[in-house]
Amino acid sequence: MTNRILALIKARSAKTVAAFMALTFLLSTPCFAYTLPAASPITVLPIDHAKFLAGQKFDFLVEVHDAVSANITVTVNGTAAEQYFGKTAAVKLDKSLASYRIDNVAFKNAGTLEIAVRAATADGPATRAVRYEVVNNVAPKRAKNVILFIGDGMSLQARQMARILSKGITEGRYNDLLEMEKMSNTAIITTSGYDSLVTDSANSASAYATGHKSVVNAMGVYADSTPDPFDDPKVENIVELAKRTRGMATGIVSTANITDATPAAMVAHTRRRSELNTIAASMLDARHRPDVILGGGAQQFLPMATPGSKRKDNRNLIEEFKALGYSFSGSRSELLSTPLAATKLLGLYNLDNMNVYLDREVLKNPTVLGGFDDQPNLMSMTGKAINTLSKNPNGFFLMVEGASIDKQLHVLDWQRATYDTIELDKAIGVAKEFARKNGDTMIIVVADHAHGASITGTYHERDGKTGREAVRIYADSVYPTFEDRDGDGFPDNPDPDVTLAVQFANHPDFNASYRLQQQPTVPAIMANGKAVANPQTQGEFQPGNIPASDPSEVHAADDIILNAQGPGSEYFNGVMDNTEVFFAMARALGLDGKRGLK
Repeated sequence: MTNRILALIKARSAKTVAAFMALTFLLSTPCFAYTLPAASPITVLPIDHAKFLAGQKFDFLVEVHDAVSANITVTVNGTAAEQYFGKTAAVKLDKSLASYRIDNVAFKNAGTLEIAVRAATADGPATRAVRYEVVNNVAPKRAKNVILFIGDGMSLQARQMARILSKGITEGRYNDLLEMEKMSNTAIITTSGYDSLVTDSANSASAYATGHKSVVNAMGVYADSTPDPFDDPKVENIVELAKRTRGMATGIVSTANITDATPAAMVAHTRRRSELNTIAASMLDARHRPDVILGGGAQQFLPMATPGSKRKDNRNLIEEFKALGYSFSGSRSELLSTPLAATKLLGLYNLDNMNVYLDREVLKNPTVLGGFDDQPNLMSMTGKAINTLSKNPNGFFLMVEGASIDKQLHVLDWQRATYDTIELDKAIGVAKEFARKNGDTMIIVVADHAHGASITGTYHERDGKTGREAVRIYADSVYPTFEDRDGDGFPDNPDPDVTLAVQFANHPDFNASYRLQQQPTVPAIMANGKAVANPQTQGEFQPGNIPASDPSEVHAADDIILNAQGPGSEYFNGVMDNTEVFFAMARALGLDGKRGLK
């Protein structure tokens, strides 16, 4: 651990750290719960109509509710499951819950399968049948590398806000498109999990990583009935497959805490995304240890005796990574000075989530930055990750997340969300330049879910009107006056006299102001168990339209947009389920899950 980052951590007051952590928890922990479907007393995991890559490892579990016996019969295409998998099942009866489990199995051949289950319940014999599909497709032209960009919460409207601010619009025509919009293939992606219409980042990113649906707050697992967040049946993810079958290099980059839902879903297996300390430690597991890990989240890697640490033990994960040959950086300067020969990188640039681009690169308020005034941007992290991972002759898989698009929309701060969308787009440009020079890389750009933000028109107070009366609609919606004089793609003035009128479909009580908040501000606070408008904010009161138990804007079930280019990108077209992103990546890379199976 460098002296610099330790000094910064110690410099932050306990009050500042506590407030920062409270806000982060508020924004990153969805208030959802999962309940088992009531249609059948028999639950089969993986679920009905699950799709597998041939050779992809998973844990198989049958649970019988209201069971009167542990005698459970399971067949796969008519063959006893134990005989089919060549393993003995663990069968038990705990009160009225019976279970039948075989771990670490795989379907080796492509085709369709029927799983049939018979068990005894308090209401008599019960049966259940589910069907699976196993595929083993390879793209006509294979990719050596795959780079997956995830704009967390980056709905279509978030993209349009970025296009308006970054490229401008003249007489109804955009002056240019975003880098992500200049890609060869486009698809519409559906996002629901198997438990709920509206998903969270853990479940949705897990669908990309594994090709399997899960439930809110879960990643890399199917949710069983036990309270243990680490015993749920696992599914092998893209990082594990790439390492096991091809010896590829892998990396995760994010502007969030690196143990947050999206980056963690690329490697972790847990029912509860909030188990950040365990997720951090699990990144040391050789099965899915990324070669490059760049983002925030030092608090999960430092021993508990270090000020600012959130660990409950004295493990120093930074030192453990360094012992495995990782070059560590705690600032932008240190990242850029990392030895060119390094093949393994760990970079942690804030205690928790990194500051957003607008605060980090434009406003630079010392109070907001809290001493972390030398954080890298997403472009430099992406470039460094690509340069490092591309040293592996077997190719690489890299996930890059623009995390705070989502986090800022949760607090109704569309300006900060938009600057982070532009930052993500600039990072995509870095990857596209690498792909242009090499011709062997598939790039995918996608959100994980949507938000209910919409551009109603523009807003200005030139004629003295304020509040809702200053929202300009139809013919009065004159174009915004953002300017980018230096041509870097980021507006020089984030709060011009004519700005966008962005409104939200799903929000708590709050005071609406269309002007930029000079410091990050939450729209609502909890008082007597109910979310109320933050009294420290100015603006016209807007009554909430979601349950009063939630003080932040929430996700939407809207479909999202995917763009892709490079070998294998022809797979993407039309309307597709989010799990298909995994199968597109496996197809492009030609991953053979049977390779390395024991």
